Amino acid sequence: MPNWGTLLVDLSIIALLIAGIAQFRTPRGARTGNATAAAALLLAIALVLYRNAVLDPALFVAALAVGGAVGTLVAVRVTMIQIPAMVAFQHGMGGIAASAIAFVELTRPGVPLNAVGEVSGFLGLAIGAATFSGSMLASAKLAAKLKQTPTVLRGHNLLLLALVGAIVALCAVAAGVAGLPLTLALAGAIAASVGLGYAFAVRIGGADMPVLISFLNATAGLAAAFCGIVIQNRLLIACGATVAASGSILTAVMCRAMNRSFVKVLSGGRQAAPVQAPVQAPAEAPPQASGAKTGDEAMREAKAVLRESESVIIIPGYGMALAGAQFEVASLASRLEQLGKRVSFAIHPVAGRMPGHMNVLLAEADVDYDKLREMDEVNPSFASTDAAVIVGASDVVNPAAIQTADTPISGMPILNAHEAKRVLVCNLDARPGYSGVPNPLYDQAATLLLFGDAKATVTELVESLAAGTASREATA
Repeated sequence: MPNWGTLLVDLSIIALLIAGIAQFRTPRGARTGNATAAAALLLAIALVLYRNAVLDPALFVAALAVGGAVGTLVAVRVTMIQIPAMVAFQHGMGGIAASAIAFVELTRPGVPLNAVGEVSGFLGLAIGAATFSGSMLASAKLAAKLKQTPTVLRGHNLLLLALVGAIVALCAVAAGVAGLPLTLALAGAIAASVGLGYAFAVRIGGADMPVLISFLNATAGLAAAFCGIVIQNRLLIACGATVAASGSILTAVMCRAMNRSFVKVLSGGRQAAPVQAPVQAPAEAPPQASGAKTGDEAMREAKAVLRESESVIIIPGYGMALAGAQFEVASLASRLEQLGKRVSFAIHPVAGRMPGHMNVLLAEADVDYDKLREMDEVNPSFASTDAAVIVGASDVVNPAAIQTADTPISGMPILNAHEAKRVLVCNLDARPGYSGVPNPLYDQAATLLLFGDAKATVTELVESLAAGTASREATA
């Protein structure tokens, strides 16, 4: 018979966790939701400690203190640019923790597991170890410690199949032995799983990194859920399954945002798209002999464009994060609104290096959540917008995605900045974005190329608007 009191307490904590996660659906509710979910997890930890005796309290407290201190130090020092790499790193830590728990439970003497528990242990061990190595590789790529381009090995698919076969064979051996042979078989399975995670992640390029991060989030949760089955802990099962489900949904959302097949992304392949007619500059653009303006001439004209525009859409990208320009961008939006302009932000789902990266950066700069517009909502507005201001973005506004076949971004929906009457590009230089695909938007006559440090560029635009306002007020 189940212990109804224990079950009710567990279900209450699980319900609190789900209630917190439910608030993530809106940016404004995410802060409260985060606190609610954190409270649920703290209650779960306290409950586990209450129900289970701690064999060595001193060791437990020491480990908790060291781990908490290291985690706090890392969190305090991490910048907004480093958050994607930190998130990938945390997924890896979750994976290796699950693998370690599974290893301990499978090798514990005198505590036989039933068939479901044993299979769950093998799955938790393998998935956790593979998540660890894949996440470490993703973290290193995001931190620019490794090259971000895909690395495809000779016979890559055969290598993956061979590693999966080795893991299955070693787990089968482990199921029938005990003692040292069991330990060696499981150690071999962990090593093969680490190799599998590496081989799996190494051929995924930077343009697909948001999908990889979401997928590794799901696998870390799945590994934790299997460990929960092994140790018969409902709370761990529920938390792990929730993470796995949310990560899976987010992976599907990212693939849909990129119009990419999940299999194609994970195989590191390109996806061809129908070639459309070349993107034309809007009819409202002023005539120009050829190409976009650059340098001082472009800056002078950009200042005039912003002063004369009635509607402006700002498009942030990873370059904004690199330049630390989110506060200056927020000031630009504020100044434009003070001048009576209609201002909004266009957010592409895969802008940055992880899902929601731009939302987090702009929230840090206190940009009103209501001004952040998703791609499907904002795209119809570009054709009637006076100016689109691109800050550190390239791939997500690259018309090559809809007019050129067989590139890393072919077929990916983009923000239709090219449809705006004027386009101001506040990027570092003319080099392609993360995908390596040249951007034909830079050749449009309606485009003004304000190359250089985005923070300095946006600051100059803000100052020109402020000076123009002061001048008009003095004249009046």
